[in-house]
Amino acid sequence: MQNTFFILNHNPELHNMPQIILLLLACVLAPLLEADSRPNILWITVEDMSSHFGYQGEALVDTPVIDQLARDGTTFTQAFVTAPVCSTARSAMINGMYQTTIGAHHHRSGRGEVKIHLPYPVRPLPELFQDAGYFTANNRKTDYNFEWDRTMYDAQDWTDAPTNQPFFAQIHLRGGKWRNHLGILNARVAQELPALIAPDAVTLPPYYPNHPVLLQDWAAYLDTVNYTDIEVGRILDQLKEAGRLDNTVIIFMTDHGVSHVRGKQFLYEEGIKIPFIVKGPAVPAGVINDELIAHIDMAAISLALAGIDIPDWMQARNVLEPGAQREFVISARDRCDETVEQLRSVRTKQFKYIRNGYPDRPHLQPNRYKDDKAIVQAVREWGKAGKLNENQVALVAPVRPVEELYDLASDPWELNNLAAHPAYMEVLKTHRNLLDTWITDTGDQGQLPEGAQYDSDMAVYTGGRHEGQREILERNIALMKQWEAEGK
Repeated sequence: MQNTFFILNHNPELHNMPQIILLLLACVLAPLLEADSRPNILWITVEDMSSHFGYQGEALVDTPVIDQLARDGTTFTQAFVTAPVCSTARSAMINGMYQTTIGAHHHRSGRGEVKIHLPYPVRPLPELFQDAGYFTANNRKTDYNFEWDRTMYDAQDWTDAPTNQPFFAQIHLRGGKWRNHLGILNARVAQELPALIAPDAVTLPPYYPNHPVLLQDWAAYLDTVNYTDIEVGRILDQLKEAGRLDNTVIIFMTDHGVSHVRGKQFLYEEGIKIPFIVKGPAVPAGVINDELIAHIDMAAISLALAGIDIPDWMQARNVLEPGAQREFVISARDRCDETVEQLRSVRTKQFKYIRNGYPDRPHLQPNRYKDDKAIVQAVREWGKAGKLNENQVALVAPVRPVEELYDLASDPWELNNLAAHPAYMEVLKTHRNLLDTWITDTGDQGQLPEGAQYDSDMAVYTGGRHEGQREILERNIALMKQWEAEGK
């Protein structure tokens, strides 16, 4: 207030104005002219990338910026997305709610005639920040599966925020999408990297065959990890140059795992386990937190650090508080594009339980987007040729088990399904019960048939496609409906 009054009283044009008027003006203008000391909140969300950064032990990458970010903040080593595909994961995180609770669980849904509206009283996080006086920005990607007001973002870039106003901003990096469906790294990105990772240096997870296409794709993927580090460095430099770095909370994470045959869209560790770093004022530095958290918790963390009350309806937790961590994390995958699916997983400290809603369908169901990828074609090719070993044949098996249970302490690659093992019956029952209770308590809408929603969304998918793509989509859609009619 004193600074505002000084400015007004020393403006020559206002010298003849009575002091009482100046005082009233100062009261009105003070909030606009005085700097707001609340921290900025910045989300850096990377697409299609699993836990393969240097600080996580990946030897083939060089990620000094993100490694330092981890050292300077609190690192959550057991962070999981509630949905392993972008639009559903983003719909969940922006509301701090499970996508299955708010009806946003089908990938790229609600884009046709049948719309999806958030249930009352759920509101997207940017609206809550605007209500609290924050400037809001989103640099390029929303991808929400529900109707939302575009004015909840004030701009595309946080640099448009007034210097005396705190901002809440989202920066989305392309991450694994810097390589194409052939597994080839973007040419411009390749030129910016000091060196590229050689395919013969790659060691694939044991559930993937050492096919040359897969080795090339994985090397290019790790190159995108290195490039992500460069991009994050540029963001931090920009914040520092603007004088806003020290007062900015940064949450760094990926939106789900690498786009691969057992990664993105699936509930194995490769698909749902993500890096998650929180760094900024009032955040303990150099802390490694091994408690289970869900990616939606970033909503509650952000509100709490900004001094904004966390709404009672929000399912996210402020996991920076002692005792707020989770006993388990639920992840869910439903329809992706034209491909109908229903997968649920329960991740506890030691075990992973997966329930397959369509066990009579293959892991690699027909899907135009996935089937266009060279890695998927290579796996199918070697599957037909009998070149997959016992750890890999499940990728091309015509059916799946109803239930899967993995002891992650002894089997981190999730290769040995213990669901039928007598010694693990009690563990299986415990995880079944956790999932059943969660389905009821959270109102999991994925348990309900889509009905008109599917046809509405498929009209969007097929519309405007070139003839070849449209034929593939229509064939897959017909197969989905056939399987549904057969009860498969």
